[in-house]
Amino acid sequence: MTLETVRDFLAWCSVINVGLLLFWWLWFVFGHDFMYRFHGKWFKLSVEKFDEINYALIGFFKIGIILFNVVPYFALRIVG
Repeated sequence: MTLETVRDFLAWCSVINVGLLLFWWLWFVFGHDFMYRFHGKWFKLSVEKFDEINYALIGFFKIGIILFNVVPYFALRIVG
């Protein structure tokens, strides 16, 4: 596996993951009530707790994308 292949793989992983993050955020913003009702069938959560959990997970996912996709991509871009 060449360095260029790994860079391309990390770039596409970043694009796909940022797309998923954007989809999740848009769904959370515009479909909040539907999401809350849907998950409320299984979990007894207040709206505030539901928002807090989603916000924390979106942040965690964003940090994961940066840490595992974007930083290695730019590191390989600088090295190679």
